[in-house]
Amino acid sequence: LDYSLRRWEALTRYLVDGHVPIDNNWLENQIRPWAISRSNWLFAGSLRAGQRAAAIMSLIRTAQLNGHDPYVYLKDVLNRLPTHRADDIAALLPHRWAPAAT
Repeated sequence: LDYSLRRWEALTRYLVDGHVPIDNNWLENQIRPWAISRSNWLFAGSLRAGQRAAAIMSLIRTAQLNGHDPYVYLKDVLNRLPTHRADDIAALLPHRWAPAAT
């Protein structure tokens, strides 16, 4: 009971601001595939390899959330990277990416 009382303002925030959801089910569902597979990635090889895996998984999920096929997105971005201007790298992020004109 003490735990709830000390956090009462945060627990009732959704009543004051209609934009705040009552729960975080949407987010929980978004990360479920990664949480389920966590044991598969337990031994990525090293901390650095784990960080790289997390970065690529983040790109894949962000591409999906932006309506892109992750395979098409990654293939296009990896093909463009060697010749893409470094100061415009943000254009290749999933929320700004557009497929290359063919």
